[in-house]
Amino acid sequence: MYDFYEFPKDFKWGTATSSYQIEGAVDQGGRTPSIWDEFSHRAGTIRNNENGDVACDHYHRWKEDIQLMKQLGYKAYRFSIAWPRILPDGSGRTNQQGIDFYNRLIDEMLQSDIEPYLTLYHWDIPTKLKDAWLNRDSAYAFEEFSDVCARSFGDRVKSWMTINEPICASFLSYTWGHHAPGLSDPYQGLVAAHHLLLSHGLAVKTIRARYPDAEIGIALNPASVYPLTDSKVDHQIANQAETMQNRWFSDPVYKGSYPVEAVQAYIELGVLKNENPDFIHSGDMEIISIPTDFLGINYYTRQVYHTDESEMPSVDHFKSLPAPLDNQTEMGWEIFPQGLFDLLKKVNDEYHPQKILITENGASYSYAPDNFGKIEDPKRIEYLDMHLQAVAKAIQAGIPVKGYFLWSFMDNFEWAQGYSQRFGLVYVDYKTQKRTPKASAYWYGKVVKDNGLALK
Repeated sequence: MYDFYEFPKDFKWGTATSSYQIEGAVDQGGRTPSIWDEFSHRAGTIRNNENGDVACDHYHRWKEDIQLMKQLGYKAYRFSIAWPRILPDGSGRTNQQGIDFYNRLIDEMLQSDIEPYLTLYHWDIPTKLKDAWLNRDSAYAFEEFSDVCARSFGDRVKSWMTINEPICASFLSYTWGHHAPGLSDPYQGLVAAHHLLLSHGLAVKTIRARYPDAEIGIALNPASVYPLTDSKVDHQIANQAETMQNRWFSDPVYKGSYPVEAVQAYIELGVLKNENPDFIHSGDMEIISIPTDFLGINYYTRQVYHTDESEMPSVDHFKSLPAPLDNQTEMGWEIFPQGLFDLLKKVNDEYHPQKILITENGASYSYAPDNFGKIEDPKRIEYLDMHLQAVAKAIQAGIPVKGYFLWSFMDNFEWAQGYSQRFGLVYVDYKTQKRTPKASAYWYGKVVKDNGLALK
């Protein structure tokens, strides 16, 4: 027997993508290179040496894609703006061809009864900006970019996300070297993180000045962290990982300061020299903590920590345990929907955001069309069903979750994994660019239509 859980009447149901992962046309329409163009063309950085030059060719097929969303019944769409399409030099001159592209895209959404949710930065900073996020000037260039976007799209776009997953755009990119620009320096990771957070605050201020009624937030991906055992050292390492990763990004936004314990840990590790690093200027924290209207949460899996050592590991050794082989997606991530509920509760209890949007959640499985052209992907449906149940449980517990954006609308370029991972509801044949909705696409369309799902 199943019970039916109905979500709140104003609940937002959508899907999500990002510009570099789907658009292609990297040298068309006045666009200049981003750091991901440069990084993906560097030998050995991306699986199979793939890149986003063509991706899903969304730049040319945008109308077809929006019409497919409409046919499937999706009501909202989270997309990102390619910064080098709007400001080819990073700042200064604007590119009308790029502005026109997104105007057409937004207008098509609205005509199709699909609500646009615009992300300003999903990792494609122009290479024309020297040293990218290590340069404080990039934050002010981003402020200019935000203003151009607000002037160009703010009359129709009501919901804005400033930065997507700043931990990935800083630590994953500058500390651990896995993403563009591929540097491996913990101090530079902290510098980049601060400039990204400063950019967030500047964008909030800029958009709100243009459109006081706009809803603005940031999309974070805090890990749902657990110790493997109840040992003191396991709790210690889990707490330190959470403080140095999660709270390093959420505390400044909601509390106006970096966590003292994390600052001290970075000093002890020799990453910071003192409690007042040079990259933090007077007034920065007030800008970063300008109040927002919602918090975006991206969730896929959890992190479990364990150590047999009596001393805490260095910052380079914050690696969670691998997922159980019998309970993981093709990305190697553990399937743990309880982690979504636990994370939502922790974030709500700690920061009390006005409202929360699940801005990304999904699973990678490589199901392909059968002999009849159909794509059955039961494991993805099961994953989504379990995680939507966790969202329903959170709402019942009084946590203000107001929307859910499934990652991803269609298969796309999955960063360092190239095209080896398929998160999409819609299958993309990269040779022909043919789009084929999977069984999960229709399943999700029914959830959206019913505004609810069956609960066991």
